[in-house]
Amino acid sequence: MRYTIEGGNLPALFITLDAGEKIVSEAGGRIWTRGDIVTDTTSGGGIGKAFGRMLTGESIMLSTYTAQSAGEIAFASSFPGSIIARELGAGEILIAQKSAFLCATAGVEMSTEVNQKVSSGFLGGEGFIMQKFTGPGVVFLEIDGYCKEYDLAQGERIVCDTGLLAAMDSSVTMTVEQVKGLKNKLLGGEGLFDTVLTGPGKVYLQTMTVPKLAQLIIPYLPKK
Repeated sequence: MRYTIEGGNLPALFITLDAGEKIVSEAGGRIWTRGDIVTDTTSGGGIGKAFGRMLTGESIMLSTYTAQSAGEIAFASSFPGSIIARELGAGEILIAQKSAFLCATAGVEMSTEVNQKVSSGFLGGEGFIMQKFTGPGVVFLEIDGYCKEYDLAQGERIVCDTGLLAAMDSSVTMTVEQVKGLKNKLLGGEGLFDTVLTGPGKVYLQTMTVPKLAQLIIPYLPKK
């Protein structure tokens, strides 16, 4: 399998498959294929996993694309931003925000990750239910806005606005902290809470979210 990511702020993923290679996406995820590539739609592991995907904002069904001979398959991001690729070793886990999944090689196991911290779930902007990807294989994620990667050392922290965490290694701890100081809360413009990520591990931060973009557009919409 070989791939390229093109398109700048409106990215698309182009994957070249050899005969017998497979790519999995949510149902109807691909935008086109070139060559003899067969599509098979399944529940991807039964009703339980299908329901879990529904909770993360993904399609209940999955599509598996199998190349009968060398061919190309293309996927596009649903929002202006970035597409990232992460290669996972056997048993390696990546946690991602809802609706981040674009596609993955057939060996990647997809499931849900429940945020055990009540405060993080209610206030962190990432929610209680996130997506969990377990290797081996390559997973492709769509990220809102520009994606910045950091490799955090043991105990190293990043403090960011809620909702800006796109993905993280399972070794990273996510908590929510209240902004300190009454003046900062009322006048600082950063909100009442911050998301705190503590290493070790890799984190992926996004510069834009769909809710933030909607908030910026609403004042300019026509009013009756």
